[in-house]
Amino acid sequence: MAYADQSMSGNKITAIVIVALVHIFIGYALVTGLAYEAAKQVIQKVTTVDIKEEEPKKEEPPPPPPEQKQPDVAPPPPVAPPVKINVATKPPAIETVRVAPPAPPALILAPPAPVPAPPAPPPPPAPKGPTTAAQPRGNPGSWATPDDYPQRALREERTGTTGFRVTIDTNGRVVDCQITSSSGSPDLDEATCKNVSRRARFKPALQNGEPVQSTYSNRIRWEIPR
Repeated sequence: MAYADQSMSGNKITAIVIVALVHIFIGYALVTGLAYEAAKQVIQKVTTVDIKEEEPKKEEPPPPPPEQKQPDVAPPPPVAPPVKINVATKPPAIETVRVAPPAPPALILAPPAPVPAPPAPPPPPAPKGPTTAAQPRGNPGSWATPDDYPQRALREERTGTTGFRVTIDTNGRVVDCQITSSSGSPDLDEATCKNVSRRARFKPALQNGEPVQSTYSNRIRWEIPR
């Protein structure tokens, strides 16, 4: 095997040297101007070098191992077939006993619980004093007199009745006046609230003996004096 390797290496070195010489020759031919055909023939002759390589020897396969004899196995012992035994037993008789279902328990209804009566409302508190409405002091007819007649309405002889409502405080004085029905003349309505607010006085209204704010309503009729 080592000899074949050395031969192959020597052939390869020879081929490499030949190829190098060919290249040198080709370069020289190109430089010196040799004919292209002559160089081509030389290259063909030189490059046709057969490199024979020895084929490696094939290794023979190892012989198969000898067959081993299997040990003798004893045959299994004979087994007797099972013996059938017939045992006939008569099942005991089953007696069925019917049991009556238990009677349902009697339902005892308890009497309904009495509903408690609602508590009585507390008695109203006893009044501490009288409860009265506001009352005018003096004659309400003196709140507007013929001398209070507006001059223009007097010249035009305009008459009418004006309804009003006043608000009275706890001291009995008028704190507000509103016209509830007009006489048809704005100056007569204005004169009504103006004179009533200035002249009217009241006993204040009472609630459980305490003075409270209240209202008072009335009317004034305007007529031309004769």
